[in-house]
Amino acid sequence: MNTELLKERVKRNWYKFSRNPLSIIGLVVVVSIILIAIFADFVAPFPEHAFVFVDFKNAKSPPTLKNLAGTDMAGRDILSRIFFGFRYSLMMAVSVLSVATPPGVILGLIAGYKRDTWVDTAIMRVADVFLSVPSIVLARAVCSMLEPTLYNAMLAVTVMWWPWYTRLVYGLSSSIKNEYFIQAAEVTGASTFSILIGEILPNCLSPIFTKMTLDVGWVILIGSTLSFVGLGAQPPTPDLGTMVSDGSKYIPSQWWISLFPALFIVLIILGFNLLGDGLSDMLAGD
Repeated sequence: MNTELLKERVKRNWYKFSRNPLSIIGLVVVVSIILIAIFADFVAPFPEHAFVFVDFKNAKSPPTLKNLAGTDMAGRDILSRIFFGFRYSLMMAVSVLSVATPPGVILGLIAGYKRDTWVDTAIMRVADVFLSVPSIVLARAVCSMLEPTLYNAMLAVTVMWWPWYTRLVYGLSSSIKNEYFIQAAEVTGASTFSILIGEILPNCLSPIFTKMTLDVGWVILIGSTLSFVGLGAQPPTPDLGTMVSDGSKYIPSQWWISLFPALFIVLIILGFNLLGDGLSDMLAGD
């Protein structure tokens, strides 16, 4: 693809993406959160408050110009801990999706291409078993058998996330396998691997990327839920779910301890969902 065609395609995609102002808002929110997570050491008002720090003299202080989101029960600045919490939330989302997506996609490709065979039946029935159990219940079951840590929470969410990609790609590949270009590849003697990776997979990438963007918020929500019930990151790690859980003991008198971490969880989910909707509109028809 030459430079002019590439520029034209970028302009066309940006136009399709930017037609919806909410998509732009989602992009700004997501980029801001990512930048804050990366540079939390520099943008947090009190970076030393992110981990082991105690200042009981200023504990449970309401929001002020010095502490915009107030302080928690140990006197730590809540806003600073939220900024560092972004880092752990995004780390969970990236880790879970990077591990869960490839096997889910590969199994979906195989099952869709081998539809109505024992391979299809075996793969999809296993996926159906996982999908039949509510996501949070399965994640909590896995976490309860392991030591409550951030990494074990990632493992638990990964275990229950791959079937969603298997189901998505299964439907796409089942439809694509009947296209003429697939039949032409089969007639010319192309291997199954070549057909799956070279012919079917490229036509599934747009829906996969869109789903991954939408899933970031939900992975963070599941991870925060596990932390809220004590099965995720443990104190003093500045995890948003843990912060909401710790602050819930002081509601309603010290409402800010839980409210601000909860609001930022909502902001993350909203931002990635708006961005995912914009990507879906942009990639439609490509």
